[in-house]
Amino acid sequence: MKTKKPLIIIGAIVAVVLLLVLCLPLFINANQFKPTLETKLTAALGRKVTIGDIKLAIFSGGVTVSDISIADDPSFSKSPFLTAKSLAVGVDLIPLIFSKQVNVDSIAIDSPDVNLIHGPGGKWNYSSLGGASSRAPANKAASSDGSSTPLTVKKLEIKNGKIIVSTAGSSQKPSVYENVDLEASDLSYTSQFPFKLSAKGPGNAALKVEGKAGPINATDSSLTPLSATLEVEHLDLATTGFIDPSSGIAGIMDFKGDLNSDGKQMSSKGTIKVTKLKASAAGSASTVPVNLDYATTYTLETQAGVLNQGDVKIGNAVQHLNGSYITAAQPVKVDMKVNAQAMPLDDLQGFLPAVGVVLPSGSKLQGGTMSVNLTIVGPVDKPTVAGPVNISNTKLAGFSLKSKLGALGSFAGLGGGGNDTDLQTLSATIRNDPSGTKIDSLNLVLPGIGSVTGNGTVSAAGQLDFKMVANLAGGLGKVVGGVSTVASGATGALGSLTGGGSKDKSSGGGIPFTIKGTTSNPQVMPDMGAVGNVAKSAVVNPTKAVTNPIGGLLGKKKP
Repeated sequence: MKTKKPLIIIGAIVAVVLLLVLCLPLFINANQFKPTLETKLTAALGRKVTIGDIKLAIFSGGVTVSDISIADDPSFSKSPFLTAKSLAVGVDLIPLIFSKQVNVDSIAIDSPDVNLIHGPGGKWNYSSLGGASSRAPANKAASSDGSSTPLTVKKLEIKNGKIIVSTAGSSQKPSVYENVDLEASDLSYTSQFPFKLSAKGPGNAALKVEGKAGPINATDSSLTPLSATLEVEHLDLATTGFIDPSSGIAGIMDFKGDLNSDGKQMSSKGTIKVTKLKASAAGSASTVPVNLDYATTYTLETQAGVLNQGDVKIGNAVQHLNGSYITAAQPVKVDMKVNAQAMPLDDLQGFLPAVGVVLPSGSKLQGGTMSVNLTIVGPVDKPTVAGPVNISNTKLAGFSLKSKLGALGSFAGLGGGGNDTDLQTLSATIRNDPSGTKIDSLNLVLPGIGSVTGNGTVSAAGQLDFKMVANLAGGLGKVVGGVSTVASGATGALGSLTGGGSKDKSSGGGIPFTIKGTTSNPQVMPDMGAVGNVAKSAVVNPTKAVTNPIGGLLGKKKP
């Protein structure tokens, strides 16, 4: 019996202590700590913090706070930066109970709404978050020896959050990221800390970021050093909110890359894959994926970067992209160069509609290569693209240019029969901007038909307006006289009529024609008046047309 007595006493003591712990919330009004807790949180975040009802959470070692609100930077918005229905703050209970001292150990936020605003000059509204506290005495907590140590948070956790991203002064629809979960530990202004972030982005995109950050930049938290991996799956470009809908840019993007920042400069490299890419308002979705292997460096303070590597791969076709960009401007501005040599057109076929290149209805390219040397300058969603383009040894299957020449298609010796058009070479200088495409110095060599030169425009809606000159391979022989000499005379006369024998060499002695209609249904209209006059003159007096083509055409008598 004596041996059991101490055990009974110990058990009674434990029961009393447990009862006291369970009854503490009945005797302690936790709301008396509300001013202290608001002050501590305000000091830690550098933003005005207001909270609702406070309850002690004995077993979790802290307090639960309802209806929390964190103010935004007043230069961005008067609305709250963050609101949440509940917030669990881990504190040391002994100092809290006996000396009313609040030492924050952890913060857990449930279902918060966070507003991120990108302002003028590229600054974010979270840049100043925590900045005031880092410069104020409130950021210091007294240690046991009376010295001061920087405020730290051992654990920060956000569950089921929602982040709304917008641009100040913009009419674009904000981007919404839901199911945001964040875990970070040992947050400090003096050391690095690990973190994990996941979210569901616009268009059901899945985002994952994991790595280390810190020490937190005391002046601008957006300049905090960072080393992380980033994965994005199924991001719908048209719904991000960062792209002007009028640009027509769309597609589904997958991304995986590394980010490394020292707080001043960020470097990144990785891979991007875009399916169903649409790169212009006049274009349609690409039927083939576009892949990009990239490497870039970016200066955080100036928000300007350099693309050191940008290998764009479409099947076996590779384009090399490099240049600079500025994200401080809205939208982002780029100054890039694209160089590609001998890209297989068969691989590019499904991509061409994405940039507004529409082939005649029912036709397609077979074989051949394309080379380009272009500049891309201006807003990223509406850039100006300019430079030379060269195509070699391809066939436009399913489109007969000869049939489009009307009466000219019946000239003897003119090849290019069948339902296809062979294209030996095509060279031109292009300039594309939101209004459409301007094509200069266009030169086509068509086996069996001849050569075509000229210039013109393609509107953003696909309307064609070209002035061209054709030098036909078949000549006009059998139509205007039946003998080769007459053919020569007629051709010479035609050359005089169209400029070949005058100071104006623009037509080069060929047959002028225009191209109207649309890219999917082009309408070729030769100048039949010029052709008819030549044919008539040659038939009436073929010898005269040969010996004096100009006089014959103009009706003058020989001296």
